[in-house]
Amino acid sequence: MRFRAKRCVLTLTLCVAVFFMLRTLLFIPEMSQEENRMKDELNNKRRMDGHIPGNPPHGEYDEDHVVLHRPMDTPAVVGAVFRDGVRGDYEPVNLPAREGPGEGGAAVRTQPSEKAKVDRLIQEYGFNQYVSDQISLDRNIADLRSQQCKHWHYPETLPTTSVIIVFHNEGWSTLLRTVHSVFNRSPSQLLHEIILVDDFSTKEHLKERLEDYVQEARFNGKLKLVRNSRREGLIRTRIIGARHSTGDVLLWLDAHCEVGVNWLPPLLTPIAVNRTTAVCPIIDVIDNMDYRVYPQGTGDQDRGGFDWSLYWKHLPVPQFEKSRRQHASEPYRSPAMAGGLFAMDRKYFFELGAYDEGLEIWGGENFELSFKIWMCGGSLLWVPCSRVGHVYRILGKVPYSAPNGSMLILSERNLRRVVEVWFDDYKEYFYRSKPESLLVSTGNIEKQLAFREKFHCKSFGWFMKEIAPDIIEKYPLPHANKYWGEIRTKKGSLCVDSMGSKDGGRVGMSYCHGAGGNQLFRVTENGQLRIHDQCAYDHYKEVRLRRCGGSGGGWSFDEATGLLHHAGTSQCLEHKAGVNEIILTKCASIKPSQLWEISSKHLKHH
Repeated sequence: MRFRAKRCVLTLTLCVAVFFMLRTLLFIPEMSQEENRMKDELNNKRRMDGHIPGNPPHGEYDEDHVVLHRPMDTPAVVGAVFRDGVRGDYEPVNLPAREGPGEGGAAVRTQPSEKAKVDRLIQEYGFNQYVSDQISLDRNIADLRSQQCKHWHYPETLPTTSVIIVFHNEGWSTLLRTVHSVFNRSPSQLLHEIILVDDFSTKEHLKERLEDYVQEARFNGKLKLVRNSRREGLIRTRIIGARHSTGDVLLWLDAHCEVGVNWLPPLLTPIAVNRTTAVCPIIDVIDNMDYRVYPQGTGDQDRGGFDWSLYWKHLPVPQFEKSRRQHASEPYRSPAMAGGLFAMDRKYFFELGAYDEGLEIWGGENFELSFKIWMCGGSLLWVPCSRVGHVYRILGKVPYSAPNGSMLILSERNLRRVVEVWFDDYKEYFYRSKPESLLVSTGNIEKQLAFREKFHCKSFGWFMKEIAPDIIEKYPLPHANKYWGEIRTKKGSLCVDSMGSKDGGRVGMSYCHGAGGNQLFRVTENGQLRIHDQCAYDHYKEVRLRRCGGSGGGWSFDEATGLLHHAGTSQCLEHKAGVNEIILTKCASIKPSQLWEISSKHLKHH
């Protein structure tokens, strides 16, 4: 009896054990599915602008459809963590105190007796190289970041970086101060190398002297020099630099920059979280005359955009983008990059086809890469906690020329290539705004179109709706043109010229140069007389310019009589005799000073 009881207990125990084993085996798929679901949710959250799941933007995240099916080479990591009141892990404890000209980003003044030297070097370099040469290559600059930036904690393990600096006949101190600032303010474990790419410079100080300098022990073998055997231009030289790089991330800088405090980890973190993210630092101004450092514009956050002539524009950060963030110091999306200062995963850059190598010298490459990133599954972020100062050349003082033709025409050809590949039906608005581009050839774009088709890149309509809806609000779609070209006197060689004016500036006259630019106007179907995004209007008989709105301007051109009529005043455009001015006055078709020709036939684009 006792034996039977023991056997029953044993049998019952075995049955219970078998039951739980079967239940566990049956439940494992459910657990795996749940674990996978949780992992997917975590990975999706990790993609949110490089920040931790517990610190997401307020708005719902719109997952990008990644069409470049590539594995993540960098393991998914938790992004930056904000700890209020706690100094960030990469923050410097104490910056070394320094004294000297320009320290702290202060201005350096010159004396009247130095003016001849200043002017000579401005002519040679496009900015005040004389002042630059008085400033230490190791100077400190002011920390222009918000206080929040000092409390972000970034991953201990981040990808290594190849910094690429392209130059052509650059001044010694501006070039080397860029290099020194990167070495002085970058964590050594993250800085893999700096590659200087010489685009066939001719200046003596950039030859043997530079070759000896890069070998100095202070750079630990991380500073390298690559030389082009012929002039390639900025775009192709950037690609050459990328091909010589071996770091995880490519980071391009112009040759006249100074990076800010703790600039690198904030840029690398979003890429570490998602390798299809490209990032841009906030660009501050290094004054081209006195080298003081200060924020651009009002200092408020903005993002990159364009008008319908594809001119680069700064746009305020819209509310829908602000609502995605919990902290104002977090990265935010931008439709476009400025082009000179940005970073992205090296393999991803080449997976995207790098730059279109049919683009010449510079111009349009920033838009081409921006559109390709967004429309083919990636994203582009601006990073407020990474700041880099940049010297902008003095207007009209570009010290080099295009090796293969007119810079203006090459730029228009570049823009047309970008538009034909990426704009879809929106290209009509570009040609309305910049009709002279129709006069230049795009060259062969089959490779770029095939790339877009192969990787199922999204439409430009999607881009405008999801990423850049504020562009149309700021720059309404232009109306079709009735006439466009130079507004030239029927007798003589004078053309209507914006004189570089805008936003209230006065329109005048100058000798026709055939390059378009300030002399290329359009009369549109809705009666606007416009140049780019500026429209002509009457101001006490003067003709001035202001930002175009959606309404018409009352202008009409009679090709038979040659009169350019303004309905609002019932007057016609007239060249004021003896001076390079135009006015509105009573129409008289017998007056030669009111007879005009609007045509593109004299443009050099032909």
